[in-house]
Amino acid sequence: MTRYGRDLPGRPRKDRNEHANEEAGMMRMSARSGRSRAHDGSLWARVPAALVAVAGLVVFTGCGSSKPAYCADRTSLQNSVKGLTNLNAGNGISGLQSQLQKIQSDATKVVSSAKSDFPSQTSAIKASVDALSSAVKALPPNPSAPEIATIARDASSVVNSVNSFTNASKSKCS
Repeated sequence: MTRYGRDLPGRPRKDRNEHANEEAGMMRMSARSGRSRAHDGSLWARVPAALVAVAGLVVFTGCGSSKPAYCADRTSLQNSVKGLTNLNAGNGISGLQSQLQKIQSDATKVVSSAKSDFPSQTSAIKASVDALSSAVKALPPNPSAPEIATIARDASSVVNSVNSFTNASKSKCS
């Protein structure tokens, strides 16, 4: 090759534009092979590296934007617990039992998905929901004031345990 006008034996002389084009990344095509004179495989050698970089970026981005599964379960449980305050006295015990079934279902999901990260909070949820469930099952058709007070106390315990879990998981779910 030449450098700005100096000939090398067996090579045609290049002018300044050809050197500028090569330095800018533009390659001349060889008349014989139809390939560029500079490293034919260098572009293809970079493709796998670029694909690995893009795949790594996608994986890294995916990790930062996703929340743990228990975050959605937590929201469902919070909504079910809020449903306790909306019970209609006209529905009687059946309304309470229906809402309790929703709470039990949502609590089971939260406990399953979050027990490894929040063992004490999830066991408190399970214990409080189990206590409320036992109290509701023990209610007679026409409960007395002390029996209703027991339900209220156990429902309050469920609310407190869910709030404790919500506060503990806030940093991972927000």
